[in-house]
Amino acid sequence: MISILIVDDHAVVRAGLLALLDGEPGFTVAGECGDGDTAVRLAQRLRPDVVLMDVRLGAGPGGDGIDTTRRILTAVPGTGIVVLTSYGSQDAVMRAIEAGARGYVLKAGEPEELFRAVRTVAAGGMTLAPGAAERLISRVSDPEPLLSDRETQVVRLLARGHNNRDIAAALFLSEATIKTHLVRIYRKLGTGNRVSTVAEATRRGLIEPG
Repeated sequence: MISILIVDDHAVVRAGLLALLDGEPGFTVAGECGDGDTAVRLAQRLRPDVVLMDVRLGAGPGGDGIDTTRRILTAVPGTGIVVLTSYGSQDAVMRAIEAGARGYVLKAGEPEELFRAVRTVAAGGMTLAPGAAERLISRVSDPEPLLSDRETQVVRLLARGHNNRDIAAALFLSEATIKTHLVRIYRKLGTGNRVSTVAEATRRGLIEPG
């Protein structure tokens, strides 16, 4: 029997996962919680085979899912952690793996993908959702980021609907510098306006969906 700890800051999501996993042969949900600090304590007490970890975890105590993954593996080395998330950006995939997660599953995927990931990780293996695997391969084969850190910051602010003046103020830069960044971003992404730039950056996994 594979014992599982569910960590997600949305009670409805936890309830859905509990019902889904408890109905699958060979699985038992040992516990569930909604924040990082509680997750670490439960992992130490329950010693689950697999932790299903929401990558964000909202604003609860103990940090996001990546930080909590690191803390659990420090406290209980060898725990199998499957990161469960609604998006699959390159950054999120890489951060999860670097933190020690051995599985990465998208919430929009089929239940069988989740079941397979739990079984694989419980057996000591590693698994990634197809979309996440593609992003990881892309990152490894082309480790140089398409956009610089500053350019990524600009695109994230674009995605939030900020104009050039707001972006300049947020980043402590001049509007002329922001315009220069936008020209370079458009060229790199092959786009010609703000809307298509945000859409293309999201499609490529350079920023998270809003």
